[in-house]
Amino acid sequence: MGNVWVKPVYNLCKTPSPMEKRPVDVAVISDLHLGTYGCRANEIVTYLKSISPQMLVLNGDVIDAWQFSKHYFPTAHMNVIREIFNLLSNGTRVIYITGNHDEVLRRYTDLQLGNLQLTDKLVIEIDHKMTWIFHGDVFDNTTKGSAKLWAKMGSNGYAVLLGFNKMINRFMKMIGREPLSLSKRVMRQVNKSFVRINEFETLVAELAVEKKYDFVIWGHIHQPQKRKIDTEKGSVVYLNSGDWIEHLTALEYYNSDWHIYQYDTTVMKTVQIKEPKPQTEVVTNEIAFYLHSLGIQ
Repeated sequence: MGNVWVKPVYNLCKTPSPMEKRPVDVAVISDLHLGTYGCRANEIVTYLKSISPQMLVLNGDVIDAWQFSKHYFPTAHMNVIREIFNLLSNGTRVIYITGNHDEVLRRYTDLQLGNLQLTDKLVIEIDHKMTWIFHGDVFDNTTKGSAKLWAKMGSNGYAVLLGFNKMINRFMKMIGREPLSLSKRVMRQVNKSFVRINEFETLVAELAVEKKYDFVIWGHIHQPQKRKIDTEKGSVVYLNSGDWIEHLTALEYYNSDWHIYQYDTTVMKTVQIKEPKPQTEVVTNEIAFYLHSLGIQ
């Protein structure tokens, strides 16, 4: 049983002008982790504004309930949700597949409201080819049972590491050096040593071949890729949608094939959202009512 690498294709479509949207048949994004400090919300909004998909698949860990705090959900993160609803209102079908960080939504699986559908897995047929899409945590033993507590602690540690990494890169920029990604290295090592990615990639491939799927897509491990996996009974193309913490990647289907999209910060004009400053309330209700009655705002 061997794996044959298929070279990923990045940014096959030309970069759109600010008023132009790229038409794609299906776009898949995962691991946004809204509500966390590591989320690249401005880049997500910019990406969503740049495409016009017939279907948008949110493949899990969109809202991070594990690290969610009512004290941190900035305007930029709200704008991601607004942009998704903008796509909905313009006719895009949105499928929200739940992951382990937003597993609280799994109790509402198969809920459908207009063009918005909540589910835990998806099979779609495009151009007479079958694609199986799910988040991937169901095959990860580190997110189940007693191991789940350690997974949550690891998630918190990863968030701290991201913050530390940002500070290091600010310093690297000041001295004119290339940025480092300690968090990427740690994530790769965790996936290799504890999650044992290769083992359940093979397991998923075998299941996909048995079900006669042509493509299998998941997220969860924050490692964008596209490759062909050969098994004893056949082969399947495996794709991972990556994340919007570090890799800034998506999967797009157009021209009868799946492609990896890589967000390029040097090309895309990222939308910058400034947090509104809270206004201090120094006028009592009684004075405010009096001023209003005088027509003074």
